[in-house]
Amino acid sequence: MNLMITFPNLITLLYARKLKVALVTFAFCLLPVSFISAQEIAILKYNGGGDWYANPTALPNLIKFCNKNIKTSIKENPETVEVNSVALYNYPIVFMTGHGNVSFTDDDIENLKNYLTSGGFLHISDNYGLDNFIRREMKKVFPTLDFKEIPYNHPIYHQTFNFENGCPKIHEHNNKQSQGFGLFYEGRLVCFYDYEADLSDGWEDEEVHGDPLEIRIKALKMGANIVEYAFKN
Repeated sequence: MNLMITFPNLITLLYARKLKVALVTFAFCLLPVSFISAQEIAILKYNGGGDWYANPTALPNLIKFCNKNIKTSIKENPETVEVNSVALYNYPIVFMTGHGNVSFTDDDIENLKNYLTSGGFLHISDNYGLDNFIRREMKKVFPTLDFKEIPYNHPIYHQTFNFENGCPKIHEHNNKQSQGFGLFYEGRLVCFYDYEADLSDGWEDEEVHGDPLEIRIKALKMGANIVEYAFKN
């Protein structure tokens, strides 16, 4: 098989790829509001060796809590979507967690940026050990943006449930205060990052970490606020 690619053919391939991304973004922007606000959540699968699949019971439990307490109608079994997939645009919110390395390719960076700037929302939950890697990779997605601590009066803390002191502390790691950071694109919060909070651990089945009900409910309420905010905005 001849694997040689001539220069004109290479240009054609690159143009086709960029055209596909542009068309997907354009189509996403033209979707009816009822579709854009469709109540679906997916788990973001990324490369680099980090355990993107961590906390398998977390998101299903959060979905059940949301459906019961904030009247959503989310599919109980969340899908998995890769960072560079066109399917990313099917979900108003995607969830990301893990303990280790994250590595975005150029295609990942382009697709994730288009998704977030077209109305998508990313929730990152630091499961301890993710921080350095996710800050590095998200800087590639938005070179001019920095994570900023979200003020306690931001609407994400005051949806159905009120959190007067911001992101709640669920698990102890480094004796640091829990914080909620955000990336704001043209004034819109496109990414919420819970740091030193470990919200997703609090969503897991009770026997996984042995957290008391009070702690688990606190985590689920904050998770519900994030979902509610993402669906509204």
